[in-house]
Amino acid sequence: MNDTSEKKWLAVDIETSADAVDAVEYALNALDALGTEIDSLRKSADESQRVTGYFHQLPDAEELSREIDLGLKIYDQPAATVYAIAMREVLDADWLAEWKRHWKPTEIGKFIIAPPWSDVAETDKIVIRIEPNMAFGTGTHETTQLCLTAIGENYRNGQTFLDIGTGTGILAIAVANLATEYTEKDERRNQNYLPNSVPSVAKILACDTDVDSVKIAKVNADANGVGGLIEFFDGSISDATPVFDFVCANLTIDVIVPILPMLIDKTKSILLLSGVLAEQESVITTELLKFYISNFEITKAGEWISALIRKV
Repeated sequence: MNDTSEKKWLAVDIETSADAVDAVEYALNALDALGTEIDSLRKSADESQRVTGYFHQLPDAEELSREIDLGLKIYDQPAATVYAIAMREVLDADWLAEWKRHWKPTEIGKFIIAPPWSDVAETDKIVIRIEPNMAFGTGTHETTQLCLTAIGENYRNGQTFLDIGTGTGILAIAVANLATEYTEKDERRNQNYLPNSVPSVAKILACDTDVDSVKIAKVNADANGVGGLIEFFDGSISDATPVFDFVCANLTIDVIVPILPMLIDKTKSILLLSGVLAEQESVITTELLKFYISNFEITKAGEWISALIRKV
């Protein structure tokens, strides 16, 4: 007998004003949503928009209300900008259909992030294909874009790379592609290049505390032809984690601050922090100054910032 059951997700739909979309998305992410979606297609700025958070288990109603109130406060939005909240079940097929309808290729610095079904014109940029799924990091969120831009501008050939909170694996995949490109160019200059060979690149390690995310990241890495260049594991860093040249932590401020000493300790050259709201800039800068770190660069995208720290 065949099992015809389909995997179901639980969704929280929140109707809100366009100005409060970021506040609501922040609240859903704070509740550990597996993914979020903003239905703003063909809607004007004065129309209501729907922000959806996807979960394995629905958040408690009181906790949901509390996080929404906090998000609205952080983004300086009145409570009246949230119009309605509803909950529903979503089949995998429905989730994928929605993504295919809304998600288009996104150009970010040296990269183009695209779904597998889209056509991308011939380009010198690195094209990364990400299959939409219940994991954070499809290239559309400002924090992911901040990290991709910083990686494209600062990653150098031969550097080891640690991606903490990898989500879909997009940042580790970007680095693996850069490393491959650099290595192939070097081998061509030295006349050692063999077509279709797998270049030897520096260690790339990616981790996430969500087991499903790690599984998805591995699939995405394989689909982009760099699965053999990235080591994935479910969990987080520890005292046993080796030192890496370039460390990226695209998390949230409440996760970053407690592990900041370890992040600094595990970084040899560059530490990239993101997932931090612009409103929280003073928090992260104050924490960095506690470790006598003042040579950091703050970059902003929308309501989010990243901090790039150079240790050498």
